Amino acid sequence: MRYLFLMLCTLVALPTAAAAEGERSQPNIIYLMLDEWGYFESSHMGHQELVTPNIDQFASEGMRFTNALAGAPVCGPTRCVLLTGLHSGHTSVRTNNGYSPIRADEPTLASMLKQQGYVTGGFGKWGIGARGTSGVPEKHGFDVFFGYYDQVHAHTYYPRYLIRNSEEAPLAGNTGGDPYTGKTHAQPVICRESLKFIRDNKDHPFFCYLPWTPPHGHWGIDEDDPSWKLFADKPWRAGQSTERDARVYAAFMHMVDRQLGEIKSLLQELELDDNTIIFLCGDNGGQDYFKTPDRPHGFFGPNLNPVTGERFRAGKGSLYEGGLRVPYLVCWPGTIKAGSVSDHVLGFQDVMPTLAELTDANCPPTDGLSFLPTLMGQPGQQEHPYLYWEHRNQVAVRKGRWKAYRAGKNRWELYDLAADIEEKHNVAASHPETVQELAALARESHEPVEPGEIYDRELASKDRK
Repeated sequence: MRYLFLMLCTLVALPTAAAAEGERSQPNIIYLMLDEWGYFESSHMGHQELVTPNIDQFASEGMRFTNALAGAPVCGPTRCVLLTGLHSGHTSVRTNNGYSPIRADEPTLASMLKQQGYVTGGFGKWGIGARGTSGVPEKHGFDVFFGYYDQVHAHTYYPRYLIRNSEEAPLAGNTGGDPYTGKTHAQPVICRESLKFIRDNKDHPFFCYLPWTPPHGHWGIDEDDPSWKLFADKPWRAGQSTERDARVYAAFMHMVDRQLGEIKSLLQELELDDNTIIFLCGDNGGQDYFKTPDRPHGFFGPNLNPVTGERFRAGKGSLYEGGLRVPYLVCWPGTIKAGSVSDHVLGFQDVMPTLAELTDANCPPTDGLSFLPTLMGQPGQQEHPYLYWEHRNQVAVRKGRWKAYRAGKNRWELYDLAADIEEKHNVAASHPETVQELAALARESHEPVEPGEIYDRELASKDRK
């Protein structure tokens, strides 16, 4: 069977949001995803040093999911899951080399919504197809995509150029020689283009996909940036080589928080806020950057609960909870209950069927389940029979409270997440039947990868230099 969950999203038992709201027009959709934003890296989660007033307000105005799980623990593969609705045992991008593409025939969130009359734009880091490949966004439903196509290109905030629909858009004064310095910082430019897209398409339903790069490093920032000024003189000690980077990381979180505020203000100015649903999430688990002896979980403790002291195990790159658990917030004024919290377990593959149900679109086959009933506060929410991930030599399966994990040819590990969220106690020996069941599900979930194509290898490599 090609997919575990063949979702025919036009056949739904629950009314769409539009039907529930009477004559409401198609809602605008903004999907903002921050690169490596950790689960606890915001003030409303109890963080004492990061300053995120707009994210905090966003959480108070919408719904927070406590069990949102990334499609993969690294950038490219998790974007592939999000945009195609397939889990990582079925996706065409399972490596994180920066340029690998999805196939030419694959539908995406954008191509699905475009069929419903949406104007589609993306701004930030694409990550599932460099230029000269079958995976470029303008061939996958995006009217415009502006930013970085290749992830390696996104490792600097001062590139010589960004990319707009596979064409180079020069950034004034940048040599590209030093990832930390230049005349034109990429993120403010990407934010301005994001806002322009919203303003230009205020009279049409739009899908605005914002896979922004901050707070991911390298951490270069303009000296006159107001967020940098807020943290430049903090008396933090994170080691001589990383002390500035830690401050810039905090400034980046404040920068994207400011920019989220700009988006919200623009929607209010254009009187679009009541007809716009905004998703805000991280792309994969946090990374323990800038560790010190007294901060062994990373300087900002992205996976460390500052209230309870519990820590999600490992981080980015791992299929333990620290590599998969992400912050996930959704806001739609007047429609989603303000200040609500949901324990519903969702994966990135669920976004496509959710947006299909929201817009009454014809959903391609996916491995996901719509979580629109949860967002709307309606009964009848379906739960995943199980969830599956693979990354490099790791495999993980989650079914209810149980999570099985295996690395390479090692024995399967088993954790009871209801009692052991930190995954400290391997109980495989006392539950052999559960291990066998989850191992069988893992075998059924994996298919050999069918990658996309590279048409022009020289062009595909150019942005990496």
